[in-house]
Amino acid sequence: MKSRTTLPKQQHRKAKKSYSLSHESVQFLEAMRRKRQASSISSVLEEILQAVRRQQEMAALEHAVADYYSSLSGTETEELTAWSEFAMTEFPHEAA
Repeated sequence: MKSRTTLPKQQHRKAKKSYSLSHESVQFLEAMRRKRQASSISSVLEEILQAVRRQQEMAALEHAVADYYSSLSGTETEELTAWSEFAMTEFPHEAA
């Protein structure tokens, strides 16, 4: 009989830090905690920071895509345009 071994779940450890915030910021965070019915202000801060991180990652991706298309020569741009027009004729429009 084979024994099944399970690996322990990777725990995401949180670092306990202390920051000084303005009274207005503390009030804002407390209001957000109540509105979201969050268990703690720390969880609200975590959500805010994750949202900002995602926005920065999206902006960086958009910038990279814009840089790529800006770097294309006229010939390359024409070729990509032709391929995109061809692709649009190959896929029927789905009803909305």
